[in-house]
Amino acid sequence: MHQTQADSREYLQAFLPQLENTPEARGIVLCAPFTSLVAMSKALHGSRIHLGAQNLHWEDSGAYTGEISGEMLTEIGTRYVITGHSERRQYFGETDETVNLRTLAAQRHGLTPILCVGETKQQRDADETEAVIVEQLLRDLVDVDQTRLVIAYEPIWAIGTGDTCDAIEADRVIGIIRKQLDNPEVPIQYGGSVKPGNIDEIMAQPQIDGALVGGASLKPESFARIANYES
Repeated sequence: MHQTQADSREYLQAFLPQLENTPEARGIVLCAPFTSLVAMSKALHGSRIHLGAQNLHWEDSGAYTGEISGEMLTEIGTRYVITGHSERRQYFGETDETVNLRTLAAQRHGLTPILCVGETKQQRDADETEAVIVEQLLRDLVDVDQTRLVIAYEPIWAIGTGDTCDAIEADRVIGIIRKQLDNPEVPIQYGGSVKPGNIDEIMAQPQIDGALVGGASLKPESFARIANYES
């Protein structure tokens, strides 16, 4: 919940010029608040950046005050949507069942879901990381088309805390995630206090395909450095 429409336009003016030398193979998605999506869609027209939303409802329409549908998102040029983010699970009562419904709705409308999974500190300390994530995937991926999917491993204890999961450990967990999938080519990202100072090490890991960036994406120069990571 950051940035007004005016803020978003100003952000893009500073961000886009810093991508002139970014390798074309690197996909960049900005997942903005709903109120900024129209303004950003217009500003990004013809650019290399794709637009994403932060959530969607599983129904196409109806009396679901405060929610947004897949059709509403695709109409304005949205291509991606985050489902199952830990903050949605933690603060707004998301369950694996509702995450699955939202993920299916995204695909039904031609959106690519960025499905988030991850463990709490309590679960990690209890050595339950693998069991928790395997169970999440089992429930979240029911009937999901794995050819149109991105997965993000975001250890909840590392989000916004400055406490990044060690890159080698993140790579190990992402390897576990990949083994649970029917399609091993699904892009799998790491998310959790990703910043300019650790992006090169994170992206050097063999199992990690990308990064889901939170606070460090709010400053254009910071996010540009992440997009321009050195491999």
